[in-house]
Amino acid sequence: MADILLLSRRGVDDVLPALGLLAHRVRVLPPTSSALASADGPDAVVVDGTLDLSAARSLCGVARTISPDRALLLVVTEGGLPAVAPAWGMDDVVLQTAGPAEVDARIRLLRPHAEAEETDEGAIVVGHLTIDEQSYTAKYRGRTLDLTFKEFELLRYLAANADHVFTRQRLLSEVWGYDYYGGTRTVDVHVRRLRAKLGDHESVIGTVRNVGYRLLRGGEQSHDDDDTED
Repeated sequence: MADILLLSRRGVDDVLPALGLLAHRVRVLPPTSSALASADGPDAVVVDGTLDLSAARSLCGVARTISPDRALLLVVTEGGLPAVAPAWGMDDVVLQTAGPAEVDARIRLLRPHAEAEETDEGAIVVGHLTIDEQSYTAKYRGRTLDLTFKEFELLRYLAANADHVFTRQRLLSEVWGYDYYGGTRTVDVHVRRLRAKLGDHESVIGTVRNVGYRLLRGGEQSHDDDDTED
């Protein structure tokens, strides 16, 4: 059984009726970047393109930016299918009228979410970053980072979910706890401190405009290609 996130302002039965007949767990959230970023990691994201193809195209691009390795399925009508192009960023397309067997097969065949590599020693390795959860140490390109407990926890959480974009509120809840009463600026302060300690490699922690932060699996991002800002 897969955990499916449907981005739509309508219910499953209106968007992809066959999906509602399957045993998968389906959550429905509004088709917005903030809703996508705040959602617990689903196995696949389904975008409703049955009413507004232009909006669906934009949402596919946002979804791919926020979580590049998340499986992405676009639902369209038969009339809208000719307009869909691979450049939209989805992994697969399914017609709204598809039957349960076809929908289930497409979900199973979607590429799985790529998790961060975890070594036998319990360390999380993402690119040049190595985090040892047993000794509470972090190294970048072999250099040990002098981190406070919360800095380590924030970096560990981002690394364990590399390339996934998290809102400040989500990071505050996950790292500081749901009972923490401080503001989201606490997250900004800790990100700045982490970047300072990363030195020349500070851009490994990216900022996605109007959404939040992510740790880049591929390493530092070129400033020439950077579409993010603090």
